[in-house]
Amino acid sequence: MANVLTDKEGKKRYLVSFTINGDEHQGLVKANTLFVNFIRDELDLTGTKRGCELGDCGSCTVLMEGKPVNACLLLAVEADGHSFTTIEGLATTNKLDLVQEKFIEYGAFQCGYCAPGMILSAKALLNSNPKPTEHEVREAISGNLCRCTGYVNVVKAILAASGQEVEH
Repeated sequence: MANVLTDKEGKKRYLVSFTINGDEHQGLVKANTLFVNFIRDELDLTGTKRGCELGDCGSCTVLMEGKPVNACLLLAVEADGHSFTTIEGLATTNKLDLVQEKFIEYGAFQCGYCAPGMILSAKALLNSNPKPTEHEVREAISGNLCRCTGYVNVVKAILAASGQEVEH
């Protein structure tokens, strides 16, 4: 659990420490600071989107210990001691992740707002189930809402990233 400190005004702050995209980070947060706000506002990792802030849309999806979580439902103090991957952590300096490549190849997004959360949910699925069925893909992304695509190309991109033959 995070260390409790008192600031100059006598208010409690919590010292949190976690790993994001392989880098160690620390910060002082209020008890009610949402993880999505901390990583966007303090770490400038703006690929994680703020959407509904109710855990319904999935635009704030990050991977916590490899599993998708809604960063809008996670307090920064709850993140203490854990390891996270954001969309910025998938690509290497010279190459996109295969899931990112397939999303581009299959035109799996239009406005792109949902894309980071969709891609991270897909990545978690493929890490745990390298050859999912279409039903398993749809179930894995069911927590990620998209108002633009209708999901057809999203599902095709994820299946293609798993190495399965998919029509364009």
